[in-house]
Amino acid sequence: MTSAEKPLAGIRVLDLATFVAAPLSAAILGEFGAEVIKVEQPGTGDPLRRFGTRANGIDETYCWLSEARNKKSLTLDLRKAEGADILRQLVSQSDVVCENFRPGRLEAWSLGWEDLRKVNPALVMLRISGFGQTGPLASRPGFARIAHAFGGLTHLTGEPDGPPLTPGSTSLADYVSGIYGALGVLLALRARDRNGTGQYIDLALYEPILRILDDMIPTFAATGTVRGRQGRGTSNACPHGHFATADGWVAIACTNDRMFARLARAMDRQDLATPECYGTTAARLKDAAFIDGLVQDWTATMTTDALVTFCDQQDVPCAAINTVENIVNDPHIAARDNLVSLRHDRAGDVLVPGVIPRLSETPGAIETLGPDLGTATAEILGTLLGFDAKRLEDLRTEGVI
Repeated sequence: MTSAEKPLAGIRVLDLATFVAAPLSAAILGEFGAEVIKVEQPGTGDPLRRFGTRANGIDETYCWLSEARNKKSLTLDLRKAEGADILRQLVSQSDVVCENFRPGRLEAWSLGWEDLRKVNPALVMLRISGFGQTGPLASRPGFARIAHAFGGLTHLTGEPDGPPLTPGSTSLADYVSGIYGALGVLLALRARDRNGTGQYIDLALYEPILRILDDMIPTFAATGTVRGRQGRGTSNACPHGHFATADGWVAIACTNDRMFARLARAMDRQDLATPECYGTTAARLKDAAFIDGLVQDWTATMTTDALVTFCDQQDVPCAAINTVENIVNDPHIAARDNLVSLRHDRAGDVLVPGVIPRLSETPGAIETLGPDLGTATAEILGTLLGFDAKRLEDLRTEGVI
């Protein structure tokens, strides 16, 4: 499929953001055909270029190569009046701006929403910040770890008698916010299709975290119950957690009584699933430690592979707790093209996560890895704004590009 046939073909995105959240939104749009221009500070670029493990033979990291996929790099100093003016000219010919500056920063450069909408009334502007554009905490800086804490996820992570822990990836809030940000842009573009008017999307990093807290908020409002850390289990189902095997760990999920009956049959303990015993969720939750102990004794008798295979035969939801090595070598992940290898001219072959979601007729694609700093500056300013070689050289001398 050519770029012109992708669902977002013809959409131009200016990515002014750094690190992960808003740039991920732009990357998702780029995977499905949008032209994404990454606007970076001359000389240094996005700090994500230096975040994580340095790629083989180059200054940039694997995080940059993966997350800046399908983007063109334009260097432009927005702090300089001429740089801000050039951005406004680019905005007049673009559809979307993605940014994650602290609220008020772009306004100080006359590049805020009210400024840019005058240049392009059809503009869609995604604004992701730590605490949002409004509210008493709006001016505070924020990163994913802060969002996890403020949004309630960190409090839930860890053993019941232990300290709050990092909920998996320290960048989880960035990635979830990036997905919600892309959704917001698509909704705004759809509305623009109907009425021709642009709008901005205001998203705080903590908000997607707060949104995925199950039923904790309505439950607290109704009962005053504050859910705490639950370790390997959960308060809503049993057995529903992580269990050691003879050589590793698995996850088993019995979210209803029918699934528990299947597990009891697999354990050759059908008696456990009778109504007078532990056939109901309420009964199992009351004796959760006992039930989990029985399951743990059973899983410990088999290797991970044998247990997963046996549970599959018994229609019991079970999966190995994978390491990244397991993921890279998993045949199911390979069959679904969840990982894609691309060639970088200096770093060699680079394996990155593939495109999701999977569209049957107009799928997305990764065409390029993260670009070298400023490699598209002359092309973009020359093609879109008509700058000649002399103008470009003057802008370089002045440090604008």
